[in-house]
Amino acid sequence: MPAARLPARARPWALAALAGLVVAVVLASLAIGARAVPVADVVAALTGWGPAPDHTDEVVIRTLRLPRTVLGLVVGAALGVAGALVQALTRNPLADPGILGVNAGAALMVVLALTVLGWSGTAATAGAGMIGALLAVLVVLGLAAGRSVSPLRLILAGTAFAAAISGVTSALVLVDAGTLDQVRFWSIGSISGRDDALVWPAIAVVGVAVLVGLALAGPLDTLGLGDEMATSLGTAVVRTRLALLLTVSLLCGTATAVAGPIGFVGLAVPLLARTLGGGDARWLLLFSAVLGALLLLGADVAGRLLARPAEIEVGVVVALVGAPLFVLVARRHRLVRL
Repeated sequence: MPAARLPARARPWALAALAGLVVAVVLASLAIGARAVPVADVVAALTGWGPAPDHTDEVVIRTLRLPRTVLGLVVGAALGVAGALVQALTRNPLADPGILGVNAGAALMVVLALTVLGWSGTAATAGAGMIGALLAVLVVLGLAAGRSVSPLRLILAGTAFAAAISGVTSALVLVDAGTLDQVRFWSIGSISGRDDALVWPAIAVVGVAVLVGLALAGPLDTLGLGDEMATSLGTAVVRTRLALLLTVSLLCGTATAVAGPIGFVGLAVPLLARTLGGGDARWLLLFSAVLGALLLLGADVAGRLLARPAEIEVGVVVALVGAPLFVLVARRHRLVRL
């Protein structure tokens, strides 16, 4: 039988509780690292309340941990919402944003930027990743184009494109040892050591994309009823799918460009969010954003604790945590057709 859903009246309280957990993880992210900082000093460094913290601690918090924490929240929310949109679009609860070839397109463009264009630096890599992600979605749309952009055609086109592009990327990387080292660091998935200049653009793009997704939640609900029913209810099916795909490309492209390809967040988070948000797309997207941010930032904090004073990159921790979480959720809550 289907998974038990949270009663509608309890959803605001559940969302508020999860938001409280996010605040706690944010404080932990700012306090935990190779150099531990008391929470009171973290609060003083950010707000000016209380005794002034040690100057070194304040510099560490403001210039290193705060941008990293914000990126963790943004990337996690982007991947969570992108996963929820992709699963709803394809009507497949096992779908992942990578199924549209976004990660593969971003990786190829990053490699081309390093090998052919001679770009360097985190900002340049992020820009290349964003361009690659957007081009990948356009190519997949072109391959899937027909009388309508059906979920099955999108899945087949995205899978074929990702397989072909991944082979090209591997060939380019293998012929250049220097590029291999740079791409290897980017592809493992990390929010540490990123350029501060990426923070505000990432917030802006993801914020706008999430708002667009919420605005399209009504048409997204009708798409789940089938194309014919959605059309009869007044939904422009093709236009809505194109808008949602562009939204997914912005979300996933930004996250991949900033942090590299990170798996399982876009796959496991929507499954858990669906048990809390039910069939309402607005609640599903809100829960996916909060749970995605909580999972990714929590994994980043765990990576610092597990290998202290060194750290494990967040992409590795998410894979180790996300895979069992996905299996647990899938086993306890039987997957139903969306």
